Amino acid sequence: MHAEDSVRPAMPKSPLRMTPAQATALATRRPRTPFVLAALGVLLACAVIAGVCLGAYPVSPMTLWHALLAGNLEAGAQGDRSALVLLELRLPRVALGVLLGAGFGAAGSALQALLRNPLADPGLIGVSSGAALGASLLIVFGAFVVPHLALSLPMSTAVSQIVEGGQATALAAFAGAVGVTLVVYRLAVSNGRVVLPILLLAGVAANALAGAVIGMLAYVATDAQLRSLTFWSLGSLADARWSTLGAITPFVFAGVSMIAVHTRELNAMQLGELDAHYLGVPVRRVKNTILLAVALAISALVSCTGQIGFIGLVAPHCIRLLCGPDQRVVLLGSMLLGALITVVADLIARIVVAPAEIPLGVLTALIGAPFFIFLLVRGRRQFGL
Repeated sequence: MHAEDSVRPAMPKSPLRMTPAQATALATRRPRTPFVLAALGVLLACAVIAGVCLGAYPVSPMTLWHALLAGNLEAGAQGDRSALVLLELRLPRVALGVLLGAGFGAAGSALQALLRNPLADPGLIGVSSGAALGASLLIVFGAFVVPHLALSLPMSTAVSQIVEGGQATALAAFAGAVGVTLVVYRLAVSNGRVVLPILLLAGVAANALAGAVIGMLAYVATDAQLRSLTFWSLGSLADARWSTLGAITPFVFAGVSMIAVHTRELNAMQLGELDAHYLGVPVRRVKNTILLAVALAISALVSCTGQIGFIGLVAPHCIRLLCGPDQRVVLLGSMLLGALITVVADLIARIVVAPAEIPLGVLTALIGAPFFIFLLVRGRRQFGL
């Protein structure tokens, strides 16, 4: 048995910290849980319809219904503006918003349970900052790197099309996110086990270093590069395409599935690593799997949307307050609420200053930062500070 399994870490009390006597609450859903989940599902469906129909070019729900029934993709090419807006612009954007919110919600719920910390967020392990670093490097130096890469390396036709097209930034962001996450993970591994306090400190250091490098890149960038750098770092769903969704969905689905398979283990780990070990949970393997799942899903999402924060913090915490700590419920509720927040925030971003739009990352920060401050104030009161 490893040292981390034999010594219970001293943790402050939090909504995720329970005594063994309270463990039975995990197996019993609160009476309002079905109503909360059903309400979130209905609200998400309404938000999706509103997100598809509203915007600088409003479309009626009946037009949406007829376009979906007809599968009228060719009509857009023939001059049907409504079909073009719905099927080529709005639907992929809203679908990406749902995927983004669900992925961040699932990742946030898993990290909060794993770290037994209600303030945990996917950005803690350096995924978002790594993606921003990779995209920033390509934006500033891509004009020099990509042509030499195309000449020096034999690439397949598909990869060549990506490099020559507009998806090279997404690939660079994905590589940066995975690379930084692997570095943070490697720093936190000692004798084959993940030391969570070191993981958090390494994530803070990686975020700071990535921010410093991005600042230097912004200093040497041209005006055009600086605009691209700024808009990408603020986060947006504006580049949503069906091809983009097809590329990232398998990674997000794989990450969320890995989290869903381990909900029972995460429930046990909320009691503490020592209690989880005595209950037969392979603590080290669960840690490694959850961290890999989070990195896989979030890096794929951030690679095509830019930095969008606080969804993975707000959604799982709200569900935990409403429905209790059962990870099976928290996972589903966090995905629904995360998707709802993302779709509604993106809709507001598109209609407030139409035909322009506010960066989505700005709106999520405006929602998440006050919520984060509220949690800090609430925690101070709990400790009598």
